[in-house]
Amino acid sequence: MIKSINDVTKLNNGILMPWFGLGVWKAEGQEVVDAVKWAVQAGYRHIDTAAVYANEKEVGIGLKECGVNRKDLFITSKVAKMGYKEALDSMDQTLEDLQTDYVDLFLIHWPHPELGDTYLEMWTAMERIYKEGKARAIGVANFYQEYLQRIMDECTIKPAVNQFECHPYYQMPELQQFCKENDIQYEAYSPLAGGAVFGDERFTPIAEKYGKDVAQIILRWELQRGIVVIPKSVKQKRILSNMDVFDFELEEEDMHLIEAMDVNTKVTCARPDQLWPDFIAEKEARMAAGARF
Repeated sequence: MIKSINDVTKLNNGILMPWFGLGVWKAEGQEVVDAVKWAVQAGYRHIDTAAVYANEKEVGIGLKECGVNRKDLFITSKVAKMGYKEALDSMDQTLEDLQTDYVDLFLIHWPHPELGDTYLEMWTAMERIYKEGKARAIGVANFYQEYLQRIMDECTIKPAVNQFECHPYYQMPELQQFCKENDIQYEAYSPLAGGAVFGDERFTPIAEKYGKDVAQIILRWELQRGIVVIPKSVKQKRILSNMDVFDFELEEEDMHLIEAMDVNTKVTCARPDQLWPDFIAEKEARMAAGARF
């Protein structure tokens, strides 16, 4: 049982990664600096950002001002620009913006299958970044099983992490099982489905049963399934509330109730093989039809 925000999972290269962290997608300016400082001062040690979020500088400021030594923090960032040199250059820019000599985890943000095997070329750059000590671990985000398999078959270093949208409505059990069998840590972004869970009355009786709010129930559910979670918030009250998930454990029947809510539907991002306009049209159609999310 994960009992503390200090608890960690051991990645396949031996690096320890906190189970619980703060995401900062769609956060900007001073709110990012404040959120990082509030989180770290509350006990968070894991901060997740990305080049495409355009807030790495603010994350760096927050980490510098948080009062905790760099070695005691776990910082994740991601490269979005596709290509070997592009990945190397992005890493250097990330380190400059974060004001650090290394990140703890560096991810390829998106596989871009429309570009063919480019992600394999990028992975060789990731391996160089790892060997040079600029990242203590390397991994991917939004990678399906077939992309992971090709990396394992054709490259040298196995990804340590696969970060994917994951919440009650989009669980991807086959991909999770594949990652588990291959010692690749699964990590959930948008674990609260972009806030969609708050309008779903099915969570209310479960929350009342444990004396918790809906967010805490969902985050606990993810943790009990062996998934790292990085809920995003820039509100101090919510940052503190989200971490109040270590003093209870969901019973098996409630775990199954939430698992049964899976409809294989992404909420916050397109699928890696889907064009964004198609995703937006699909999302608008669901909303027009009265879907809960």
